[in-house]
Amino acid sequence: MISNIYSKMNYTYKPVIYLFFMTLLILMGVESSAQLTKSDIDKAIKISDLEHPYLYFNNAEKKQLIHRIKTDRESQDIFRRLKAESKVWMAMPVNKKIPIQGKNTRADWSEEDRSSKYSDYYNNNRNNAFYLSFLYQITGDEAYAQKAFEFADAFCDLTTWTRRAHEFPIIYSRIMPWNVPDDQVNFNFDHWNGDSGRIMSAVYDWLYPALNQAQRDRIRGALLEKVITSVRGDYEFHWWATAYRCNWCGVCNSGVGLAGLALLKEHPQLTDVVAESYNRINSMFNELGLDGGWQEGGSYWNYGVHTSSFFADALKRMTNKKFNLFENKRLKNNPVTFPLYISLPGYKSLNFEDSGGNGLVGSPHLINKLATETKNPQAAWYRNFLNKDASHVFDIIWPRPKFAALPPTQPSIHFKTIDWWVMRSDFSSTDKVVVAGKAGKNDDPHHGHLDIGHFVVYWNKEYYIRDLGKSGYDEKYFDQVRFDYPEASSVGHNTILVNGEKQISGKYYKKPYDYDVGGDVVDFRTSTDRDYVLMDPTNAYPKKELKKWRRNILLEKPEITLVLDEIHANKDAKIQVRFHPGVDLNILEDYVLLKGKVGTMALIPFTEQDFTIIQGRHPSQMVNATQAFSWIPYFDVTLKTTGNKTIIAYLILPVDNENQVGGIMASKKIESNSDGSLSISFSYKNQLFKYYFRNNKSGLILN
Repeated sequence: MISNIYSKMNYTYKPVIYLFFMTLLILMGVESSAQLTKSDIDKAIKISDLEHPYLYFNNAEKKQLIHRIKTDRESQDIFRRLKAESKVWMAMPVNKKIPIQGKNTRADWSEEDRSSKYSDYYNNNRNNAFYLSFLYQITGDEAYAQKAFEFADAFCDLTTWTRRAHEFPIIYSRIMPWNVPDDQVNFNFDHWNGDSGRIMSAVYDWLYPALNQAQRDRIRGALLEKVITSVRGDYEFHWWATAYRCNWCGVCNSGVGLAGLALLKEHPQLTDVVAESYNRINSMFNELGLDGGWQEGGSYWNYGVHTSSFFADALKRMTNKKFNLFENKRLKNNPVTFPLYISLPGYKSLNFEDSGGNGLVGSPHLINKLATETKNPQAAWYRNFLNKDASHVFDIIWPRPKFAALPPTQPSIHFKTIDWWVMRSDFSSTDKVVVAGKAGKNDDPHHGHLDIGHFVVYWNKEYYIRDLGKSGYDEKYFDQVRFDYPEASSVGHNTILVNGEKQISGKYYKKPYDYDVGGDVVDFRTSTDRDYVLMDPTNAYPKKELKKWRRNILLEKPEITLVLDEIHANKDAKIQVRFHPGVDLNILEDYVLLKGKVGTMALIPFTEQDFTIIQGRHPSQMVNATQAFSWIPYFDVTLKTTGNKTIIAYLILPVDNENQVGGIMASKKIESNSDGSLSISFSYKNQLFKYYFRNNKSGLILN
């Protein structure tokens, strides 16, 4: 019970209360996450017995991989494809001339900025070395090893493995995420560097037996120079080191930790960075929600957890399971709950915050690993639901789980720690509506949007009411300017404006955090027939114009969505209730038709006041020389307040034609009672639907 309270408080309240609860936990004798020391790692790993390869498999375990490639069709196909692709790498000359990296790579202002030559050089040399190293390990053919070294040598010749977009001139004005001091001036190690440390550690481990001393030292020296010594002893000067709610924490610490593990035979003293990586990744896992939610969104959950899993696996193996990050309770209890529940029929996922949304979240080998390590039947089910072909060498190293897979018992969820919610009838039907939205705090200036109270409607593999998703990343998007981009601002979400007042962030550049800024899910209910959520986004606004806002949303399964907004503002205020269509739009006098590829939905306002429906569009332009200007369409249900409280509802449901809409319009009623309660009714497909909202001291709530 205390741990549950602590988690919620840790996300939503000020550091003073956080410290109070930590002290309370200690006084009550509740065990906190233990911090590993260098001595702990020294005792757990017998370094004298290490023999390369050892990070992800040893020579004995390699025989199992070879057997798997011979007997398992998925593994066999991956290996056959890899060997075929390697013909190109083996034949191609390795270019040692490093292309010029642009100065403003996110602005595309110069020819070098726009060119992909540096990026291709960086990625191809590193990745070709990785794949050829694996081929050498499996086949024993040293020709693969020598060619892999040629690519590795070229990659090691780069002055830095950090990319320009994250060096001082561009990243300095970024708003720092939670738990990071604002005074940041050192940016010599980024997530690209973390990825490269991870990948080149595997290259070193796998190539080691085939290389001479000078070749080994070439890669070892690069890992020391570009990874270890850039960070070791200086964690306090790297912002990502304590950014435990940011994916960078896992990516960067995993790269450093794996470099330390790969070099232990030559440098036993590096057990200190191994301990640091364990502690910091464990702290990141502790910031996963009680139910697995991750505030940055699906793609960044994947990036942080995915990269961390490589370090977790190597350390678990090398310490004989003594130090096992997969045992972290937040990860173990909900290894795939977040990516599973934000999935959408048609192999998409929710694109809230800066997440992408094209495709389901997670690579097959990551889901394989999480399922196998946690023995979670839903994780095994999600691997099948993911329905992606195994295609990576780690699909061979981390194969499909072998135990029974079970689907979730409930299709809908409220992620309590981050206050996201998803309402649905099941996980796969395309003809049933999915409604999802979010409250939570506006305290993630890194990937968060000002979107409290926002919701989307998804049906037949299309968004009828959509989220704009992230904008293209440019030089200004992570500065305070991000909140002026429609994609990140509340004006670009399905929220409300009173006299034009927009939502605010809980964190601005070099200003203290305000942990009260944001909203809450007040109530969430789910059943076979109906789901319901009540959000209060009031504190996401300055509250000069908007005094209070409560949004009720229910899904009458499988396809009817009803939204009821209770808005408090001064008399004669202008209210705009905003919607962003994801399909073709046709505004009629008092309702809207949303026409998709397969079906049509109607959005029908219910209110006792006069209203108009007005179409608009956002101008969208990135600070980028090559990205084209675009218009983003939206429409507003607009009305003037006649008193201090305004009630307006919206029915969103599939329709066959305008005649059917006419029947619904003729039957709709919204009735207020003397005690402040409210009832809404309408007829649809020869059935009467009626909902009663009682009035308590805080406002309307579904009875």
